[in-house]
Amino acid sequence: MNIVCKNCITTNRLPDNKPINKATCGKCGTNLLDNSPVELNPSSFSKFLQNNSIPVVVDFWAPWCGPCVMMAPNFKEASSKLPLKIRFAKVNTQDFPTLSSPYNITGIPTMIIFKNGAEVDRISGALSTEQIVGWVSQHI
Repeated sequence: MNIVCKNCITTNRLPDNKPINKATCGKCGTNLLDNSPVELNPSSFSKFLQNNSIPVVVDFWAPWCGPCVMMAPNFKEASSKLPLKIRFAKVNTQDFPTLSSPYNITGIPTMIIFKNGAEVDRISGALSTEQIVGWVSQHI
């Protein structure tokens, strides 16, 4: 299984058929089991989505959006419940509108699940931790 390091965006190979209790990036030493959301930018977006073997859920948000800010802790908490099942990432649509425009984001927060770089599902609106976990669990 390929896992992209959230710190240096290096692709790391992990065994598929063994339980993994510890995994660190071969380049920078970051804990690969830390599934907290990574902030993506134009230089990391494609690599993070395409090089992870597991699905990636991206929260498209903005700092001026009240529901986005309210949902942020729920998104982070949901990430801690699913290590090595799905990766969590965020895109600030105010800072990087070119990352959201290809996906026709018309309202935020909007979460999109990607597999191998392709969109497989999306949902808009602020969700609770349980709702996020339930929704993403359908795709792992």
